[in-house]
Amino acid sequence: MKKKYSYVPYGNKRKVGAEKEAMVSAYLQQAGYEIVERNFYSRHGEIDIIAKKDGYLVFIEVKYRSGLSYGAPEAAVTPLKQQHLRNAAQYYLYKNQLSFSQPMRFDVVGVLQNEIRIIENAFS
Repeated sequence: MKKKYSYVPYGNKRKVGAEKEAMVSAYLQQAGYEIVERNFYSRHGEIDIIAKKDGYLVFIEVKYRSGLSYGAPEAAVTPLKQQHLRNAAQYYLYKNQLSFSQPMRFDVVGVLQNEIRIIENAFS
């Protein structure tokens, strides 16, 4: 049996992504995160959310899935994506003249439909 794929126009994906990131930002604020910046772009890629929590500067990647047919949302943060995020974070520190020795971490937030899961310190 042939598998059917539904086509989602790119603009709609961006809209859904922006909606989920806004939902996650509100959730994180309630969880004690102070949002510093959203959608930081560099040539290395984008950091969805930059926040502060418990003395850490936190770089947050948000991944959304409407179902599990392609796996859990968090699984989409591959080693290559992690390296892009590390490089973008280094550029953020450099651009904002922040110390590279300050405590920082990378969190991944998976959104499955409307369920939000935070993985703190997901990778180093």
